[in-house]
Amino acid sequence: MGIVTESSQFHVLAVDDSLFDRKMIERLLQKSSCQVTTVDSGSKALEFLGLRESDDINDPNAPSTSPQTHQEVEINLIITDYCMPGMTGYDLLKKVKESAAFKSIPVVIMSSENVPARISRCLEEGAEEFFLKPVKLADLTKLKPHMMKTKLKKESEKLAKEENALLIPVIEEDSSVIEILPLSQELESEQHEPMLSSNKRKAMEEVISTDRSRPKYNDITTSV
Repeated sequence: MGIVTESSQFHVLAVDDSLFDRKMIERLLQKSSCQVTTVDSGSKALEFLGLRESDDINDPNAPSTSPQTHQEVEINLIITDYCMPGMTGYDLLKKVKESAAFKSIPVVIMSSENVPARISRCLEEGAEEFFLKPVKLADLTKLKPHMMKTKLKKESEKLAKEENALLIPVIEEDSSVIEILPLSQELESEQHEPMLSSNKRKAMEEVISTDRSRPKYNDITTSV
């Protein structure tokens, strides 16, 4: 595995079992100001991404497909050879597109054989491009729009997470406003109390005035 650690805008994972082709694609990508990681097989590419190998798909005891906790590098594009021993570039493409964590990463297939059925199958499975070897620098200019789309999506997701984190204190502050509401209700009830007291006093005065106006009869007793 080779890693170029220079400060670059995009990070590309290049997969090819041919040392000569790996060096060639690495050099071309470096000229395009890309950071490059090279591996010689599809299984090593999955290992780098933190995905389990295809042999473990039907194993119920195998760990779930997810990025390794220690793998924090960001990959903006995967470019892979089609014909490789063990896992082909098409198999690697399927594994990446089946992964919830990496399905948005653009995948480009390379091959020295111009087979239309093979090209169509890869494009239908989700490959962004299919290049015939030898890959030229002009071919790589087609990759930047794909990588830019992935990078912008990552940045927007990061921004959304930061905004959600900032919303938490605001919700807590709103809860304090809710706690103040009973106080306002209490003030309203206090405003009604003088009115109720006034009504009671008025009723009592009416009773007293009625008693005063009623004629009084002395020395009257009731017997049975």
